[in-house]
Amino acid sequence: MPAKKTAAVVTSQNPQDWHTLSAEDISRMLATPVETGLSAAEAARRLELYGPNQIESAERPGFLQLLLAQFNNFIILLLIGAAAISGLLGEWIDSGAILAIVILNATLGVIQERRAEEALAALKKLAAPEAQVLRGGSRRTVPGPELVPGDIVFIEAGNFVPADLRLLEAVNLRLEEAALTGESVPVQKDASIRLEADVPLGDRKNTVFMGTIVNSGRGQGIVVSTGMHTQIGLIAAMLQGVEKEITPLQKRLDGLGKVLGVAAMAICALVFAIGLLRGHAPLEMFMLAVGLAIAAVPEGLPAVVTISLALGMREMVKRHALIRRLSSVETLGSTTVICSDKTGTLTQNKMTVTRLWADGRFLNVTGSGNSLAGTFLDGDQPAKSDDYPAMHTALWIGALNNDAHLEISGESDGEGRTYRLVGDPTEGALLVVAAKAGALPRPLNQAYPRVAEVPFDATRKNMITVHHIFNPSCADSSPFDESHKNSGYAVAVKGAPDMVLNLCTRYQMSDDRVAPLDDEQRRRILEANDAMTRDALRVLGLAYRVEKELPDVSDVAAVEKDLVFVGLAGMIDPPRPEVAPALAQANHAGIRTIMITGDFPNTAQAIAASIGLLRPGHQVLTGKQVDALSDDEMKRDVERTDVFARVSPENKLRIVTALRANQEVVAMTGDGVNDAPSIKAADIGVAMGITGTDVAKESADMVLTDDNYASIVSAVEQGRIIYDNIRKFVFFLLSSNVAEIMIIFLAMLAGLPSPLTVIQLLWLNLITDGAPALALAMEKGDPDIMNRKPRQPQEPVINANMRLGIAIQTLAQTGAVLTAFVLGLLWHLRGGDSLPAGANPLVFLLNYDWRGLDVQSAETMAFLTLSLCELFRAYTVRSERISVFKLGLFSNRFMQYAVGLSLTLLILVVTLPFLQPIFNTHFPSLREWGVVLGLALVPAIAEEMTKLYLRRRDRK
Repeated sequence: MPAKKTAAVVTSQNPQDWHTLSAEDISRMLATPVETGLSAAEAARRLELYGPNQIESAERPGFLQLLLAQFNNFIILLLIGAAAISGLLGEWIDSGAILAIVILNATLGVIQERRAEEALAALKKLAAPEAQVLRGGSRRTVPGPELVPGDIVFIEAGNFVPADLRLLEAVNLRLEEAALTGESVPVQKDASIRLEADVPLGDRKNTVFMGTIVNSGRGQGIVVSTGMHTQIGLIAAMLQGVEKEITPLQKRLDGLGKVLGVAAMAICALVFAIGLLRGHAPLEMFMLAVGLAIAAVPEGLPAVVTISLALGMREMVKRHALIRRLSSVETLGSTTVICSDKTGTLTQNKMTVTRLWADGRFLNVTGSGNSLAGTFLDGDQPAKSDDYPAMHTALWIGALNNDAHLEISGESDGEGRTYRLVGDPTEGALLVVAAKAGALPRPLNQAYPRVAEVPFDATRKNMITVHHIFNPSCADSSPFDESHKNSGYAVAVKGAPDMVLNLCTRYQMSDDRVAPLDDEQRRRILEANDAMTRDALRVLGLAYRVEKELPDVSDVAAVEKDLVFVGLAGMIDPPRPEVAPALAQANHAGIRTIMITGDFPNTAQAIAASIGLLRPGHQVLTGKQVDALSDDEMKRDVERTDVFARVSPENKLRIVTALRANQEVVAMTGDGVNDAPSIKAADIGVAMGITGTDVAKESADMVLTDDNYASIVSAVEQGRIIYDNIRKFVFFLLSSNVAEIMIIFLAMLAGLPSPLTVIQLLWLNLITDGAPALALAMEKGDPDIMNRKPRQPQEPVINANMRLGIAIQTLAQTGAVLTAFVLGLLWHLRGGDSLPAGANPLVFLLNYDWRGLDVQSAETMAFLTLSLCELFRAYTVRSERISVFKLGLFSNRFMQYAVGLSLTLLILVVTLPFLQPIFNTHFPSLREWGVVLGLALVPAIAEEMTKLYLRRRDRK
C-alpha cells in the first residue's frame, strides 16, 4: 500500500524555520485555536491528507535477492562454470567439491547480510506510542501515529516527544537531545523566544524534536512537523538515500578473479591449439584444458577468504568489537581517518566536577563519573575540604540545591563504590563531588530538609531551595550558623556565576568569616570564572543566606537578595582515560582522528587538545562555517580541520563525503540518531554498543560492546592482521596455481605428457593448499603491524612485492617439479630399455612419442614434489618480510595441524591401493623419495632468500 503524503505544514512555510516565528503566528498559520485545539473532524481530515506520523520504511531485499547477490563475483561464476563442465565430462568428484565451496560461501554471506537493513525499524521505536493532546477543548490520549500538524501536545518529565513541536509553554522544561544533537547535558527550553533562521539544531531553544526525552519540567507545544518531515524523518530519508558500496577487498578480489579467468581462458586455448597441432586427440586436449582452468582458478580462495573473515569476526568479539558484515573486517584495517563523536565516545558522557574556587583559592578534584573515588588537591598537595570552610560550604549548597539522586549500582571501580545517577547530569556531578568530601545526600537532607523551592528559570538563570536548619548533627558538620538550629532556614542558590554574583552583597572568606562584597572581590570572582570557562568547564556559582523565618518564595526578588557568595564549581564531561594512548597509537599507525560533535567549540577544542587530537596548525570549524563552504572548499578544509563543533546531521554526512572524495578510507563512530546517516555513508560505520541508539547500531558495520575508543584501535590492528593474512594465503594459493599452469604449459610445449592429472590438480588446490591456507588465517600478525602507514586505497592485493614473490616461486616450483618429472620419465625409459645406448637422454626425451603411455612413476614424483613444496613453503609465507626462524617455526599451532593433516592424507594417496588408481600414483622408492624431498625444499629456500632481499632493500 503506497504511503500517503507525509505531513509537513499547512502552508508553504519551510518546516525548518518554525523557530523563527512567534507562537501566535504559528497557531494562526496552522489554523489551530490554542484554547480548544483541533476538532476531531479536522484532525481526521489532516490525518487523511498527510498520512500517519511515522517513519516510512524502504523496501528491503528478499532472501532470493540476497542469495543471488552472493553469486555476483567473477571467481564464483568461474567455479560454477568449471563445476558444470566437470559434471558434463563425468568428473562428479571434481564437480561436487567445487559446488560445495560455492554453496558454503553463499550461505555464510546470506546469514550476515540478512540483518543489514534494520535501521529504519529502529527509528520507529523512537516514536512515542501515545501522546497527550488537546482536541475539541478536552485533553485526551491518542496514538502517536495519529498526530497531525496543528495538534496541541502536552509533554512532561519522562515522555518521549511524539513529533516536532514549536513550544507554546515551557515550565522548567529540559530535554535530553544527545541522541539527536550530541549535546551531553539536558537542554533548557524557552517558549517565549524567537530565533534566527540559521540557528543550529542544538540551539533551537523554542522547539522540541521527535524521539528526544523530557528530562524535567513540563511543556505544551503545537505540532509543526510529523513523520518524514520531522528531524528524525529527515535522517531516515538520508539513510534511505545512502547506498552501501562494496569494500576495497571485494573490489580487488573481483578484479583478481577477472584477470585470472581471462588468463586461464587464453592459456587453455593456447594449450588446446598446440596439442591439436602435435596430433593429440581433441578429447584429451579438452580434458587437459579443463585441468589447466582448474589449476588457474584458486577454487579454495572464496571459501578461505570467507572463513578467514569469519574467524576474524570471532577474534574481534574478544576485543569488544561486534562485526555485522564480513567484509567490514578488512575495511577497518585499511582505515585512514576515524571520525569520532565526542560525547560518550571520546568522553565518558558523565559530567564531573574537576575544579572548585572560593576566596581566591582553587582546588582540583580527581576521579570521574559517578564513582566516589577521588581526592581534592591544592596544587600538587592533597587537601581536605574541611580545611577550606568556604569550599566546604559550596559543596553543601551544591548538594542541597539539587533534584538528582544517586543510587548504589552494586559495582565498584576498585577504589570506591560507583553510583547510578537519576536526574540531571550537572546536578549529579555536584552530588558526587559533595559525597567525595563526606557530604552524603541522605544525612545532609535529613539535617536540612527542603521546605520550599523556586525552580530554575531561563531568565533568572538560577535555582533556589529553602531548607529548615532542623538537626545539623545528622551531618558531619554544618556550614551554616548553628544559632538558628531548629528554628532557622537556609536559602541555597546555584546558577550562572554572573547572575548569582549580582544577587550577592557579601562573600564567605577562607577563614569562614563573612565580609562585604566589594568591587575588587567581584573582579576576582569573575576572573576565576573566566579562567575556568577558558578550560571549557561549565561553571556554576553557589550562594546562600540564613533567615530566622521561612521566606515567602512567591516573592522571588525578596528571597534571592542579599546573598552570601561562596564559590564556583567547574565541571566537564571528561575524556575516557584510555582515549589519549589509543589516539597516540592510531596516529603512530598513520590514522588521523577527527572529532565531530554537537557541543560548543570551546568545549570541543579543550577536550581535543587535552587528549592530543588537535594537532598544531589545525583548526576548529562550526556547523555554520561548514554550511558556508562550497564543496571544493570543504574538500580542502577537511584536510586541516581536526574538530567540527555544533554540527547538524547534514554537516556530518557532508564531512564524511568530503573525506571520501579525498580518497580517504573513513570510519565514522557515533552513538546517536544524528550519527546514523554518516555512519552508513562511511566506508565503515562504528556504533557504541552501550550508549548507542538502535538506529546507530543497525546502521553500523561494527558495534563496540564496551563503548571504548581503545577498542576501535584494537579493531584496526586486528583488521590489518586479517588483511595481511588474506594477502598471505592469496600469495600462497596464486603462486602455487601459476606454478601449476607453467608446469603443464611448459611440459606441453616441450612435447612431454602432462605431469599432473585433473584429480591431482584439484587435490592440490583444495586439500594440500587449502588446509595450510586456513592456518595462515590464524596468524597473530607481524610485530610491526601498527608501525606501518595505512595501505593506499588503490593498492591492489597483488602489489609489486607479491608479483616478485609469485615470479620467484613460479620459477622455483616449476623448476623443481619439472626436474622431478623429467627424472621420473628418464628412469621410466631406462627401466623399460627404451633409451638407446649413447643417446642424449634429454634430446631423446623431448622427441619421444608419449601418446598412450602410462607415466605413473613420473607423475607420482611430480605430484609429491609439488605437494611437499607447498607444505614446506607454508611455513615461510607466514610473514612477507620476517624470517620464519625469527617468527618461530612452530609458533602457529594451527599450521602444525594443517601440515600434519595434509601430509597424512598425501601419504595415504600414494600408499592405499584403492586410492592409487584414482590419483594414478604408487608408493615411491627410496631413490625417488630422496629426489622429491631435496627438490621440495627449493621453493622454501627461495622464499627465505626473497624476504632477506626485501628486508635489505627496505633498510636503504
